[in-house]
Amino acid sequence: MAIFEDEPRKKPKAHEIGQDLSLLSVADLNERIGLLREEIARLEAELQAKGATKSAAEALFRR
Repeated sequence: MAIFEDEPRKKPKAHEIGQDLSLLSVADLNERIGLLREEIARLEAELQAKGATKSAAEALFRR
């Protein structure tokens, strides 16, 4: 808790790998699963973008 109103509040982590899950409710678990699925989709999109860039560079240098 911030002592003064102008102090930035620390945001709790959404999920930490290896965290004890036994204290979380079913709703909390479902929320975290959704967040992690969104993060996986974001990571896969970035991976595809990097793969496309690499493929374009390889095609350019093969000529």
